[in-house]
Amino acid sequence: MKILLIEDEEKLRKIIKLYLEKEGFEVEEASDGNEAIEKFQPSMYSVVILDVMLPQKDGWSVLREIRKKDDTPVIMLTARGEDDDKIFGFELGADDYVVKPVSPKEIVARVKAILKRTKKPNSNDILFIDKAAREVYVKGQRVNLTQKEYELLLYLYERQNIALSREQILNSVWGYEYYGDLRTVDTHIKNLREKLGDLRDYIKTVRGYGYKFEVKK
Repeated sequence: MKILLIEDEEKLRKIIKLYLEKEGFEVEEASDGNEAIEKFQPSMYSVVILDVMLPQKDGWSVLREIRKKDDTPVIMLTARGEDDDKIFGFELGADDYVVKPVSPKEIVARVKAILKRTKKPNSNDILFIDKAAREVYVKGQRVNLTQKEYELLLYLYERQNIALSREQILNSVWGYEYYGDLRTVDTHIKNLREKLGDLRDYIKTVRGYGYKFEVKK
């Protein structure tokens, strides 16, 4: 993944770049606003790290130019830590706001977190669960699940290769206050398998016990 790092303090820029590269990111550098705008191209970068106080053209202006082109995630990096500055940055379209001084490790962690939050499903994802939106995609196509089907799939998916009893599933997904029959689980598993299509076999029946989401290692 490629990161555009826009920071005029060379020493800080080099340190952040070093830490990002250690984590496997490819880093493109820019030291002023004009260079940043020149280097930014839609869909070229996974994340932009953008200083506010830049020569030539400030970070706010750069952010406006980026937002005219696309919605690449932008992390503002600045010594301006007032609430008004942060609010202004978010209103312009920033996705995160980091106040200096900050450790390079935190920058890397924030880059990873923002990538996780903004990850979009594509045809290469066999199964993608967007927990924030409570949506499920199979090979890039959204699957229309009911609320309980979604919760049931997520429960199984997050416990891959673990055999779960029907009672365990019922208590965890429906709650202990639910007085329904254990066959409720079977009915929802049946519906879920039908909606998952080619991926139906990921949900294995454990005879006489329950189910598990099986992923071959």
